Amino acid sequence: MMPIYVQLDATLKARSMTLSELSERLGLTLANLSILKTGKAKAVRFSTLEALCRELDCQPRDILTYGDGV
Repeated sequence: MMPIYVQLDATLKARSMTLSELSERLGLTLANLSILKTGKAKAVRFSTLEALCRELDCQPRDILTYGDGV
């Protein structure tokens, strides 16, 4: 089975935003976002994914990829 890769770090860099800033804007803990960013999360709520996409002005495919990680 091929893994799902989290591209949150690249998306943040493209928007010149830190994880701390995103945490404050979303009202999510830095620890939870860090778990997601490092790919250690076992699940992501659609409401969290929606909030990330809204705040980062992106699509889910900009944050999550399947297969090759690119």
